[in-house]
Amino acid sequence: PSADDLAEEMEDVDFEDEGAEEPDAEAWDSEDDEGVEDGMEAQDDSEVTFSLHSASVFCVSLDPKTNTLAVTGGEDDKAFVWRVNDGELLFECSGHKDSVTCAGFSHDSVFVATGDMSGLIKVWRVDAKEEVWSFEVGDLEWMEWHPQAHVLLAGTADGNTWMWKIPSGDCKTFQGPACPATCGRILPDGKRAVVGYEDGTMRIWDLKQGTSLHVLKGQDGHQDPLTCVASNQDGSLIMTGSVDCHAKLVNSATGKVVCVFKMESVAPKAPISEGEEAESNSVESLGFCNVMPLAAVGYLDGTLAIYDLSTQSLRHKCQHESGIVQLLWEESSAVVYTCSLDGAVRLWDARSGKMISEYRGHSAEILDFAVNKDASIVVTTSGDHQAKVFCVQRPDR
Repeated sequence: PSADDLAEEMEDVDFEDEGAEEPDAEAWDSEDDEGVEDGMEAQDDSEVTFSLHSASVFCVSLDPKTNTLAVTGGEDDKAFVWRVNDGELLFECSGHKDSVTCAGFSHDSVFVATGDMSGLIKVWRVDAKEEVWSFEVGDLEWMEWHPQAHVLLAGTADGNTWMWKIPSGDCKTFQGPACPATCGRILPDGKRAVVGYEDGTMRIWDLKQGTSLHVLKGQDGHQDPLTCVASNQDGSLIMTGSVDCHAKLVNSATGKVVCVFKMESVAPKAPISEGEEAESNSVESLGFCNVMPLAAVGYLDGTLAIYDLSTQSLRHKCQHESGIVQLLWEESSAVVYTCSLDGAVRLWDARSGKMISEYRGHSAEILDFAVNKDASIVVTTSGDHQAKVFCVQRPDR
């Protein structure tokens, strides 16, 4: 064949398809190309992918001191501590027999704690890579380290909140109503914690005395289970979110509800015919801005609402195609990050309500994410069995 014929033949070859024969492409093929249509798989903006998990990755935390290590836990009953810059494994937190749903570093990054659904909690010393403490409670709902001390708090399905000194294991329990303690947060003063329950009540606990300072129930509480709680930087304000779609702003000193943010439905719901489920909505995540009197609330229907605390009014509504799983504010600006069921991380300017940027790379929903201190990287975990590191540095900073 002449050179011209060869050139023509080359034109007919579709180089895009060549990869399909290579073994690396198997993962792509097995997805039946479903994700490719909506851009979930085709685009990968991440710098590093951590892929030692063999099932959905439920949780991630960054070590607060250096922001160089991540801990992830997954449905494969495994938790790993790994380096963010290259995805290299530091050590495995072994011994869990159920999905690892909670994981986090102590305030000084000395310890890392991992907790599984059945209630087995383990603490590891990071530099020695060895387990120093473990304890079994009832089914675990949430777990959090104290902001200034080696103290761990956890809420369980029987309504109890547990507090341990680590590694001695000295223990205290705070007995809530006889229903799951669904969410909790230690307030910035380190002396109180706010805990939300499945029956719609919320309590503010005195951690030293073990007593309940305020109980919000009935009209002051929520009509449905609490899903999330947050506090502002000085701990004077608490915000609670619930399946009832309300977010309540509470004065932490008095225990009084300051205001209620309700998400009104955009369109009247069509009557539900037999066998159809009503479209559910709920508050999934919320948080306060550190630099302006703003709060953000993320809803299961994909609405990100930015509320102005000084006027107690809705400032912006940022719509997502699919449900918001979690949101986080940048530490020192009015930028809020969201991750959603469509597998993307988005950055929003809360002043204008405009999206700044969007990062993709997961082929399934994002289940959790963390932002480092200087807001240069985001670490995400997903139902696609992977954790990813995205660089989000922007030229305007």
